[in-house]
Amino acid sequence: MSNIVIEGLSKKQRLFADIMWSLDSTDQVTTFIRSLPKKDREQAQVVCELMILACIDEVDSVEDSTVDLINSFKE
Repeated sequence: MSNIVIEGLSKKQRLFADIMWSLDSTDQVTTFIRSLPKKDREQAQVVCELMILACIDEVDSVEDSTVDLINSFKE
């Protein structure tokens, strides 16, 4: 998988993303988010959702490329 890029994050949001990306399980991510003060928790949750969407978009993009490659062999 290539690098995931999420544009427009603040420094704090980038820090949250880096921390969550380094964790090994969704349980650890959930524990991390729950450990934050409410305001930070809300920001971290949004960043987590953006990370999930970015990964889905990346997978979808790879699948599209794979389909295009397979179709090129059929022609």
